[in-house]
Amino acid sequence: MLEPLEERLDQPLPAEDQDKEYVGFATLPNQVHRKSVKKGFDFTLMVAGESGLGKSTLVNSLFLTDLYKDRKLLNAEERITQTVEITKHTVDIEEKGVKLKLTIVDTPGFGDAVNNTECWKSVADYIDQQFEQYFRDESGLNRKNIQDNRVHCCLYFISPFGHGLRPLDVEFMKALHEKVNIVPVLAKADTLTPLEVKKKKIKIREEIEQYGIKIYQFPDCDSDEDEEFKQQDQELKDSIPFAVIGSNTVVEAKGKRVRGRLYPWGIVEVENPAHCDFVKLRNMLVRTHMQDLKDVTRETHYENYRAHCIQSMTRMVVKERNRN
Repeated sequence: MLEPLEERLDQPLPAEDQDKEYVGFATLPNQVHRKSVKKGFDFTLMVAGESGLGKSTLVNSLFLTDLYKDRKLLNAEERITQTVEITKHTVDIEEKGVKLKLTIVDTPGFGDAVNNTECWKSVADYIDQQFEQYFRDESGLNRKNIQDNRVHCCLYFISPFGHGLRPLDVEFMKALHEKVNIVPVLAKADTLTPLEVKKKKIKIREEIEQYGIKIYQFPDCDSDEDEEFKQQDQELKDSIPFAVIGSNTVVEAKGKRVRGRLYPWGIVEVENPAHCDFVKLRNMLVRTHMQDLKDVTRETHYENYRAHCIQSMTRMVVKERNRN
C-alpha cells in the first residue's frame, strides 16, 4: 500500500538523492571571488588641497608605501608663478594574495599662487579626460582590456588654521562634486584641541549643507545588518570631515613602537582612535567602502558624463540631418 504523498514529502531524502536535488549555483560567489582575486583590483585616489597640509605624508601612512621619494619641493618664489599640475603615482600592493593597483593623483600647486582664480579647472579637466578615455575605450572594438583610470575618490584637505571653509574650498568642491566622490579631511588635527576639532567639524558640516555641496554619502545600512556594523557606520557618518594626522616615523610609547609624532609634551599616535580619525578614514577607504566608491563613480558620475556625451552626439546628428 502506498503512503500518502504529504507524508513522503516531509521525510528527509537519502544522501545520494540529496546530491541529485543540489544544482550547484550556490558556489557562484566562490567562482566570482576566485576570478576577481586572480584579476586583481584597481583604485584611483586623488588628493587635493594647498601645500603643507600633510597630503603626501597621509597617503604614505594610509598605504604603508613611499610614493614621493623623488619629489622636489619648490621655494616661495617658484610657487608664485607655479600653475596647478597633475601628477600620477602608481604602485602595486599585495596583501594575503590579493593584488591592488593603486593610483594616487596629486595636484601640486593648487591654492599656492597669488591669484587662485579657477585653479580647480585643470583638476576638473583631468577627471573629464579620464571619463572621455574610458568612454572611447568602451565604444571601441577592443573592450576586453579596458584600463580604468577614472578617479574613484577625492580626499580634499581643509586647513585647520581658519574658521571653517575658505572661499577656495567652497568653489573647488562645488566645481567637482558632480564629477567625483569628495571626502573632506581636516588636516593636521594635532594643531587643535579635542573641543576645537569638534566645533570645527560641526561648522564645516553646516557650511557644506549651506552651500549645497554634495560630498560622498555613505550608503544606508540594510535592516539585516548586525548592531555593531550599524554603530560603526553611524560613527563614520558623524566623523565627517575626518580629523587626521599623518606620520611615517616610528616612535616608542609606553614600551610599544608606534607610528606617531613626538612633541616635548608627549606623543601623538596616528593609529590611536582617541587621538585622531586616521583609522576610521583608512577603514572607510579600504575595508568597508572602497567598492561602493567605485560603484558610485561608475553608476552615477560616469553615467552622467556618458549620458551628456550621447545627448551631444545625438544633437549633432539631428542638426546634420536637418541641414542636409
